[in-house]
Amino acid sequence: MTSLSVEILAADAAEPITSAGNAQLGIAVLAGIAVIVLLITQFKLHAFLALTIGSLALGAFAGAPLASAIASFSAGLGNTVAGVGVLIALGAILGKLLSDSGGADQIVDTILAKAGGRSMPWAMVLIASVIGLPLFFEVGIVLLIPVVLLVAKRGNYSLMRIGIPALAGLSVMHGLIPPHPGPLVAIDAVGANLGVTLALGLLVAIPTVVIAGPLFSRYAARWVDIPAPDKMIPARPSENLEKRPGFGVTVATVLLPVVLMLVKALVDIVVDDPANAVQKVTDVIGSPLIALLAAVIVALFTLGRAAGFTKERLSSTVDKSLAPIAGVLLIVGAGGGFKQTLIDLGVGQMILDFSKTWSIPALLLAWLIAVAIRLATGSATVATISAAGLVAPLAEGMSTGEVSLLVLAVGAGSLFFSHVNDAGFWLVKEYFGMNVGQTVKTWSVMETIISVVGIVCVLLLSLVI
Repeated sequence: MTSLSVEILAADAAEPITSAGNAQLGIAVLAGIAVIVLLITQFKLHAFLALTIGSLALGAFAGAPLASAIASFSAGLGNTVAGVGVLIALGAILGKLLSDSGGADQIVDTILAKAGGRSMPWAMVLIASVIGLPLFFEVGIVLLIPVVLLVAKRGNYSLMRIGIPALAGLSVMHGLIPPHPGPLVAIDAVGANLGVTLALGLLVAIPTVVIAGPLFSRYAARWVDIPAPDKMIPARPSENLEKRPGFGVTVATVLLPVVLMLVKALVDIVVDDPANAVQKVTDVIGSPLIALLAAVIVALFTLGRAAGFTKERLSSTVDKSLAPIAGVLLIVGAGGGFKQTLIDLGVGQMILDFSKTWSIPALLLAWLIAVAIRLATGSATVATISAAGLVAPLAEGMSTGEVSLLVLAVGAGSLFFSHVNDAGFWLVKEYFGMNVGQTVKTWSVMETIISVVGIVCVLLLSLVI
């Protein structure tokens, strides 16, 4: 978030568009969220429309003029899309190149060739975590499911022993690590430092994915012992390719934006001098836009050209990568509009007032709010966006590290107990051939473990930072 946008948000927060008291505002927030939940769960309305209508309902319940509510929503939508829209698009392009070029398959095959026996669940976590960095959760599932099913079948492994670690790796990346949409929007909403958030996110992600993945999979395999369903093993993306990129260059390409952003964060901490020439360079190359853009340009050669793609095929791949993210961009944008409406109504000050009387730590409060919205809507992205908007004022006066931990607390809460109102729940159920009860005992419990372990790690880090 730019300093100008921070100043605008601060000004907006300082001048509420309504003079409603805390009681009315509290009721308005609950009513607005209830409208969103009802539209998504009962009327099956798209989250973009639900968030738009819910934002206007929020303003109406708070007694704000309709024109002011519309202006707040529009401003928030525009600022959010401007801030993270390009990053989401670049991430989608990188993920599509990784998938279509066979780079993802190359990573999978290389790691699996060196793994076996008891190390296989750990190999699946590593595969899912690396591949999950640039990919949306749903795309990652579709990409990894054939591998999970084939490994389980050919190696005679329990499906849950192999599948849960892969799902844990993807889910943790999705909820905690930028450049995924949820963490990016939360970083933008609270004004966090992306590099610091990425570094702390990795510290939280490692123990979380270990506990929720390989360790929990031992119990999941006992609770649900099912074979890999033959009918769900689809063709792999690279089966029709004559060649594909090498393992080392593929991993290097995927990790390039992460490395650039971490270098920027490290230099900012060590040098801490905006006039320093080295810091000026790293500030540019480590900015999310430049880091992801560099990775995409490199991927066109290291992945696309290495797979034998023509210029026309590369252009087509980029074009196809953008169409599926239209819905994500609209949801993220509408979530930003909802967040700005909350800020302009003065809800942030209300949250601050309540948190002082409740004596609940800000990080735990952020997690609880995200958990409540996640349980109600089923969407991790909606939960992250809405919760980040509600707790953004809590970031005032926090250090850089504490603000990043606030983002991670929201991200952890957004993954809590996926159930029947979550599209991911049904995706996992159908691919793995489970019934609803089995999916709850494995997938839903795994998501809850990720959320709880995540917030525990965040709280522990807060004692040090």
